[in-house]
Formats: sequence, structure tokens, C-alpha cells
Amino acid sequence: MAKKTVFLTGASGNMGWAGFKELYARKEKFNIVLLLRGSEKNKAKFAEFANDPCVKIVWGDLTNYDDVLKGVTGADYVLHVGGMVSPAADYFPIKTIKTNTTAAKNIVNAVKAQPNPDDISVVYIGTVAQTGDRNAPIHWARTGDPIKISVYDHYAISKTIAEHYFAESGLKRWVSLRQSGILYPAILKNYDPIMYHVPINGVLEWATIEDSGRLLANVCEDDVPEEFWRRFYNIGSGKEYRITNFEFEELLLNAIGIGNVKKIFNCNWFTLQNFHGQWYADSDLLEEYLHFRANVPIKEYFDRMSKTVPKYYKLAKFAPGTLIKILGMKRLTMMETFGTMNWIKTNDQKRISAYYGTKEDWENIGTWDSFKIERPTDEIKLLDHGYDENKPIEELDLEDMKKAAAFRGGECLSDSMVKGDLYTPLKWRSARGNEFMMTPNLVLRGGHWCPKELPWPWDYDEEAKINPFFAQVWYPHHKKDEHNYYGHDIFNGFKETVKEDILEKLKIEL
Repeated sequence: MAKKTVFLTGASGNMGWAGFKELYARKEKFNIVLLLRGSEKNKAKFAEFANDPCVKIVWGDLTNYDDVLKGVTGADYVLHVGGMVSPAADYFPIKTIKTNTTAAKNIVNAVKAQPNPDDISVVYIGTVAQTGDRNAPIHWARTGDPIKISVYDHYAISKTIAEHYFAESGLKRWVSLRQSGILYPAILKNYDPIMYHVPINGVLEWATIEDSGRLLANVCEDDVPEEFWRRFYNIGSGKEYRITNFEFEELLLNAIGIGNVKKIFNCNWFTLQNFHGQWYADSDLLEEYLHFRANVPIKEYFDRMSKTVPKYYKLAKFAPGTLIKILGMKRLTMMETFGTMNWIKTNDQKRISAYYGTKEDWENIGTWDSFKIERPTDEIKLLDHGYDENKPIEELDLEDMKKAAAFRGGECLSDSMVKGDLYTPLKWRSARGNEFMMTPNLVLRGGHWCPKELPWPWDYDEEAKINPFFAQVWYPHHKKDEHNYYGHDIFNGFKETVKEDILEKLKIEL
């Protein structure tokens, strides 16, 4: 059989590099085309592949259409992993939005420019951040749940807009795989104030870097059925990797030899809300299709990672916990813009409102003596999606669309629909009166709604009042008529600025 050509973006990043290594191990099946920025670091990293006939490197930029077109031309598979990610995405939000949305648009347009666009399989890597804060009791989640981007998370905005491009592109073989937090050896060395934006009792279903790499290679194999495409999936390494953030900190500190979480951190350094994370009720479905999990016990996995940490890191176990806490960990909390205790010290009402609720809520966290560490229930409870999910997809009709729209506080304005056709756009109206065209697939299985309201100005209190679908993920953690301070001035305090006309263009150019 003829070898397939796989175009991969983001091969210099963690997931992309793991995917490249898996594909390269199967180079008898695949020719690999990479789009890489021409940095000295990248040139050194990929030098050994420069003359390999199985690897073609396009030195360029995702935001340059001609560079993307060179990579896409002749490809059987397009694996779009590249883009700006955290923590850079947090420090440069506007650049992140422009980079990630432009890259998605370029990929779609380049595939459409091919003579056989319907034959090209396009894999887009989305993110768990698109559905935001899902702490208990709503910690079990699945695709189709409401898009609810955490306040200040411009990275998730960019990924949601990009996912929209692919889902509404008209391409016949696209898929969106929403990546979770990735476990990789270098995560043990991460040192950034954003580490405190995670609620202690919050949850996440992690994915290992090895599983993520296998996933990218396996999706290019011949045994992936046609029904797999034009859908949304959550990536996770399964039951073993469904842990709380406190459990994660314990595993991480043990791996680098520091030890007790309570000796290194104060519990009130961590936020109470507004970070993404969930346990997936549906991640096993992706495993059934792609068979990518190694199923390594999580403690064993952290033990393996600990062997990759430089020896001087483990010298920390000989240092007094108080010294590590004051000179290292506490210092991060006081950093400008992202330090949680800097918000408290400067009385930053917008950040306090988003991440704690009120100053009083922060004060009530108390100390480890009074703070209750909890692991939520393993019993799966699903949100209502507003239509009869027991009906086969091929039986869904206009009445189902009208029910779904009403549950979102809006209307389906189309007067006809081919039964079972989720891929022809219908006309909708939101509770705010905005009209838009969108496929039932993106509404029902993607959890998207009006793109003009995504999500500026994060007035989620108002949205919950008029949208019962969204209220399910808001009211469990927020009071009705709760006053929030973040409001419209959401870009204040960032290192970048953006004109209103650019912002508006990003919101509605879909």
C-alpha cells in the first residue's frame, strides 16, 4: 500500500513532539511533513531529521497562509496541534487569540484549496478549558455541555473560536479532540504563579504525554471508522487519572522529594473557582475508537517521571519546609498580575471577584486546620442537553432543535430541516436577541451557542438568568444576582492592548 502523508503542526511542543515520535516510529507507513518556526532551538532539535526522506520540514509560521498551504498540499491527514498555549497565552492574550484563530482559518482554507478536500482527514486539538470551571457537584462532564470559558482565559476563547472554524467549515472529515492537562516530565519543574489559580478541591482527568502521542498516530491508521469524524471528543487517560488538585500536588511533591503539601503551601494561596477542570463521563469513548491508553497506574507514572528530574531538584528534600515555603512558593503568590496574594494585598476587586467571589470568601478559607480537603463522588451525573438524547441521531428533527433552543433561552428560526442532518446550518436566535447560523452538530454535540456572545464581557450572572442550559454550570457555584466586578474592562492590567474594532472582529468573524 502507498504510504500516507501526515502534516503535523506544533511538533516542537510537548504533545506535538510525542506525536511526531510515534509517527516516526511508523515511518514505513507515513511520510511526515512538519511546519516549524525557524528558531535556532527548533533547528537544533530537528537537525537529525533534515535529510530523512520520510520527513519534510517547512520552516514558517502558522499565521502565514502560504506556509500552511505548503504543509497541507498533498497531505492525507492534517494534525493541527500547534499554537500558543499557557503560560505564554496568559501573558500575551491578544497575540494568543490572533495566532490561534488565524492558524485555524489558514488550515481550513488550505484544505479547501486542495483538489480533494473531502478525502483529507483534519484533526484539531481543542482544550478542556473551553468548558471552564466544573468543580463538584458538577464535576462530571462530557462534550455537548455548555461552553463556559473562565474569566480572563483568552486562550480558551481562541480555542473555542478555532473549533468553530473547523466544525462549520463544511469539511467532511474533521474532528475536534479536546485535550486535558498533560502529564510530562518537565511538569515537575514548572514554576509559575498560575499554579495557584487551581482550586485545591478542583478536579482534572489528566492525559499522559505518551498516551497523547499515540492518539495522534493512531488517528491516522486505517481502522478508524467513518462514524468517528465530524464529532467532538474529550481526551483523558481514564479512571486512574481522575484526581483532585490536592492529590496532584501530593503526587508532584513526592516525585521531586519535597514532601508534605501542607508544609509547603498555605491553603488560602489557592483560588476557590474560575479554573478549568473536570472528570470526563465520555473520555472512554475516544479510547474505544483509538486505543491509545497505556493504563499505567498513576503513582507508578509519577515515579517514572521522578527519575527524569535533575538530581539537584531532589536536594530540596534536605531543605527545611519553611525555607522552601517562604523563599520559593510564597514569592510566586506576590507576583504582579497573576499572584493570588498580590490580588489580596492590592485589593484587586476584579481578580478577587473572579477567583474567590469576595474578600470575605478568601478570609473564610482559613488554615489547613480548618480547611476541608474533599474528593467528590465517583457517581456520574450528567447535565441536561435540552433534547431527547435517547433518540438515534438519524431521527432528530426540527422539533428537537426547537426544544434545544428553548432550553438555551432562544429559538430555532428555521422552518425546515432534513431529519438526522446535523451538518446543514440552521438559523437560531439567542435570548439576547442575536440571530446566527450554526449547525445542529455544533450546538448539540459541541455545546456552542451564539458566537457574538463569546464570552465578552463574561456577564455570566445575566446569561444564567436567561439561559437554563447555561444555568446548570453557573448556579451550583454562584448565587443569583451575585455582583461581579470584572465586567467590561477585562483587558485592564495586561501587557497588551487591543482596539475595540479588532476585538469585535475576533468575536463575530466566524
